[in-house]
Amino acid sequence: MSLQLNLSSTRLAARYTQMLLAGDRTAARNMLDVAIADGMTAASLLSDLIWPTMESIRAMFKDDQISQMQMNLATRLNRQMTDQLAAKLPLGKPNGRQVLIFCGNDEPEELGGQIAADLFESAGWTVKFGGGGVANDEILKMVGDTRPELLVMFATLASGVPSVRKLIDYVREVNCNPGMQIMCCGGIYKRAEGLADEIGADLYAPDAAEAVSVAETQSDRRASLDQQSVGRNRRIKKAAIRREERSGTISEAA
Repeated sequence: MSLQLNLSSTRLAARYTQMLLAGDRTAARNMLDVAIADGMTAASLLSDLIWPTMESIRAMFKDDQISQMQMNLATRLNRQMTDQLAAKLPLGKPNGRQVLIFCGNDEPEELGGQIAADLFESAGWTVKFGGGGVANDEILKMVGDTRPELLVMFATLASGVPSVRKLIDYVREVNCNPGMQIMCCGGIYKRAEGLADEIGADLYAPDAAEAVSVAETQSDRRASLDQQSVGRNRRIKKAAIRREERSGTISEAA
């Protein structure tokens, strides 16, 4: 008899979690195959099972409830299941819009960024997923070279926020792609209400599952002028230094 899956069930999530912690690839693969056969979509499994389970496992590791070995087994197997589900996503008609996606340099963030990339591509977007650990100047260059409609920064940890704040500041200051929106997505922005607005993002999505919907329904939303003033003091200080340097050069020449 076919297994009837209810993704809101903690029992189902617990079973899948135990499969991941044990590194049981066959059982995990079979569970997802049954779910697809019973009518669940790959998108719903990615957003309602794969991602919440990764968050739960990360929390368990942080609280010393599981070992490093279990964390490694679960993380890598969950990523493999993500890849298999992504291959089952339908590909929508291209909509002529491009999105760049980057994330923090941590496994849950990489997974969240990957899921976001897969869901955007399924919705018809042209996607470039740069992952984590990319320097802001490299991201800025790519924005200028490719001129996407949307830049998504996915983060689950507070440690990544200062870098995102600086990047948004650089993008506003250089103005290399004025029509582009910037979205902050992920757990840290969900846990800290208003953080995305505070650091100057145009859009906010709590997770990858909501990112596409937010991008497509709020394509005209832009950060207010007050929000875009993030880093203004730093820019004023740099401008003052440049003025002093120019003044010194003029004095020497005289």
